[in-house]
Amino acid sequence: MNKIIFHIDVNSAYLSWEAVYRLQHGETLDLRTIPSAVGGDPVKRHGIILAKSHAAKPYKIQTGESLMAAFQKCPHLTVVRPRYELYLKSSNAMVDLIGEYSSQIQRYSIDECFVDFTDMVKLFGDPVETAHIIRERIRQELGFTVSIGISSNKLLAKVASDLKKPDAVSTLFPDEIAEKMWPLPVEDLFMVGRATGPKLRFLGIETIGDLANYDIDILKNTLKSHGVLIWNYANGIEDSTVKKSNRLAIKSIGNATTMPFDIDDRREAHLMLLSLSEMVGARLRDSQYLARLVGVSYKNIGFSSTGHQRKFLVPTDHTTEIYKVACELFDDIWDGLPIRHLGVRVSEFCENDFVQLHLFDQSSSDKKNRLDRAIDALRARYEPGTIMRACFVNSGIKPLTGGVGEDDFPLMSSIL
Repeated sequence: MNKIIFHIDVNSAYLSWEAVYRLQHGETLDLRTIPSAVGGDPVKRHGIILAKSHAAKPYKIQTGESLMAAFQKCPHLTVVRPRYELYLKSSNAMVDLIGEYSSQIQRYSIDECFVDFTDMVKLFGDPVETAHIIRERIRQELGFTVSIGISSNKLLAKVASDLKKPDAVSTLFPDEIAEKMWPLPVEDLFMVGRATGPKLRFLGIETIGDLANYDIDILKNTLKSHGVLIWNYANGIEDSTVKKSNRLAIKSIGNATTMPFDIDDRREAHLMLLSLSEMVGARLRDSQYLARLVGVSYKNIGFSSTGHQRKFLVPTDHTTEIYKVACELFDDIWDGLPIRHLGVRVSEFCENDFVQLHLFDQSSSDKKNRLDRAIDALRARYEPGTIMRACFVNSGIKPLTGGVGEDDFPLMSSIL
């Protein structure tokens, strides 16, 4: 039988999860009903917009733009800082609910997943009716809304979920492509980005339908293999499987912050690196991955950016290992000019099942594991500032306690 694939996408995820949490804890104002956004520091107006409410859209506020630009468009915009731990719990709750309808779930990002419903049709019946049941249960039991797309492959299911928002179910099966997908602007097609879009329009390709009916040989000569790929997508051709996974497909984890004052002392910079490394390490351990690569970047008072990265000898999730290499990288690249912005990032992930340790490192690694996880547990159970390293006492540097940097969420890998 033909596959039945769902794509489930949370509507304005970060903002919705913030709103639900606040309502559950006594607030009477629903952030979703006013011009509001999640992102950065609303007091200092640093950082970027990560998510916005539907009421903020008339002001043309864009995800990814600076808070300063957003406030210029909408001076009364309500902005709240991001809390990654809260969003991850909300995402996990959604996936647990969806798991009652299929075990074949692929988490695409923190707010999206694919579900292979093919073998569950005999048990639950009509896929559209079941999708509406899932949508309604998420709204009633978890407090937020989702849009669900249904089709015979992942690509079309994802396009379908964007056809109608919020709180909706849409289908896009192969016999519906010409009617529902082809009239859309070509930039709405997956894998047609800012670089490819202008090239296609130069060829006279305005819509997805134009692309689907274009000469594939010309596309291949102009855009090479990418031209063939997007031509296939425009025709609804895609056959990747839903890879069963309860882990987020994370490509990197990082935290960055803009300091309230210029840092021109190496020790102070190292303390900031330690604070950032603690947050990165905690998120890395929560993801259940180990990192092979760590990178450091900074901006000086002239807004000049510099960065450097290095591979670990052994993949790790230990805060002390991340911090040690981060300091070495920083010392290699810092030119002594005062610093305004500092960031730490880890990537090249692997699972910890088959990691070759150094011969004499096992005991030390076990101790670091226990220490890191004890600290993580205390901060998760109480407050992030419940336990703090002694080096921050009387240092003038306040440890960062947010779960995520001002402009940084996990970057997700390709869906398909």
